[in-house]
Amino acid sequence: MSDLVLSVLRACDATPDAPALTARGRTWSYRELGRRIRSIAAGLAEAGLAPGDRVLFSVRPGPDAVTLALGIVGAGGTVVFADPGAGEALFRARAALAAPRWVAAESLLYLASSRPLRPLARRRGLELAPYGRLVPDARHIRAGRRLPGVPAGALALDRLATGGGDGIREGAPDDEALVVFTSGTTDVPKAVVHTRGSLGAGLGDFARGVGIRAGLRVLTDQLMVGIPALIGGAHWTMPDPGLDPGARPEAYLEHLGDAELLFASPATLDAILTALDARPELRPALETIVLGGAPVLPPLLRRTFARMPGVGVRAVYGMTEILPVAIADGAEKLAAPAGGGDAVGRLVPSVRARIDDGELVLSGPGLARGYLAELPEHPLAELRTGDLAELDGDRLVLRGRAKDMFIRGTQNVYPGLYEPLIAGLPGVADAAMAGVPDAIGDDRIVVAVVPAAEPPTAPTTAHPLVAEVRRRLPGLVDAGVLPDAVVAVPALPRAGRSRKLDRTALAERLAPFAAAASGVGERA
Repeated sequence: MSDLVLSVLRACDATPDAPALTARGRTWSYRELGRRIRSIAAGLAEAGLAPGDRVLFSVRPGPDAVTLALGIVGAGGTVVFADPGAGEALFRARAALAAPRWVAAESLLYLASSRPLRPLARRRGLELAPYGRLVPDARHIRAGRRLPGVPAGALALDRLATGGGDGIREGAPDDEALVVFTSGTTDVPKAVVHTRGSLGAGLGDFARGVGIRAGLRVLTDQLMVGIPALIGGAHWTMPDPGLDPGARPEAYLEHLGDAELLFASPATLDAILTALDARPELRPALETIVLGGAPVLPPLLRRTFARMPGVGVRAVYGMTEILPVAIADGAEKLAAPAGGGDAVGRLVPSVRARIDDGELVLSGPGLARGYLAELPEHPLAELRTGDLAELDGDRLVLRGRAKDMFIRGTQNVYPGLYEPLIAGLPGVADAAMAGVPDAIGDDRIVVAVVPAAEPPTAPTTAHPLVAEVRRRLPGLVDAGVLPDAVVAVPALPRAGRSRKLDRTALAERLAPFAAAASGVGERA
């Protein structure tokens, strides 16, 4: 089984003079990248990081994030990805569950979450936890120059990186490497635990499945895509994120003339295509576009091929617990018969799949160890996905979710295929679809969105986000599932200990908006 960190370092040693990573105006060679990862691991070990220590990690994508994350894992530690935008209560609950001994963050985040500036951040819609005091007795690592709010004694990342030495521990495939929070509430946060082996298996499958090769010019802001690029000896370019955790679509445009492979979410690609429409003089040189993070639907594929006729498209299906699961060719996906489900491609080699009463069940070396709150007592042996599916050899077709389905006319609508895509649109914190029966039993479809900034106090169609979502949807989803109404809501109703979306309650709240819609002509 491949080891994540050792695979990257083997690439560094194989082509030391080749360009590895370009970001923020600088290009790092594989020699420089490998030396920095090894030095950071050595510095952390010397500073007291012990095998198994967890590090609460809030560093925006960039060279610092890449080398620090790999250095932590290489030294035997665990990276706990922490989204500071989750809100203070949820962030505290996640930190308590992860029980980190270390905190790594940018100096700017320490400053923004300090007492003088937290009220300003709150007025901008950010409920930041106080990073400097969040974890009692934690050791701190700062990325960037020292600013007010950085705890006394915090280790400077640049100093760790220039100390020399090689602190890489070979470890074992089952060593914990990564904790990713996926959902949950302040009472029951949910986190997936991956090992060095599961990450190595999954990211290796990804690199081979999308055609990563030495020297390929890869454009993405996603660490979990860029690291497979490094494993394959590619040249990874990261668009500038600015002050945001992810790059703005416009930041990609300046690189499209040189990049050969682009990875983006469907929502990001939609925004890139829209930006390209305003810049007809730009001629992307892309060979391949890789899409993931949400369903890839025919309208977006058609727009992509119309703008870039010679490009190849790969659509990746996976989930936090096991990524990737399957990879589809975009042209084949577009040519699939209508109404035949979502053809998500061929299973990658390391994944084993079976169908149990219609539900897709997965296992294999890329499967996560389990859920943090349930370990070590209940490790994952296989994953029940909740997706209805069919297998034809190694070809996988999704039929929707096990319980959630609406009917509009003669069309079955599975909201689980579309909700992640809508939730990925800029400004949307959460999203759900509700089916509200009309007088003849047909379902009116209403989309509820929770604005990331200035959510309303009651459901409304007057929020500015509503118009933006309505504008974006026709290019992203099938015409047959365009909603009759889009409504901004303060929060989605949830029920039970697991805080699962309560679709019945949601439909009741949205019924007046469905009744007010005038039918197909009102669809987004």
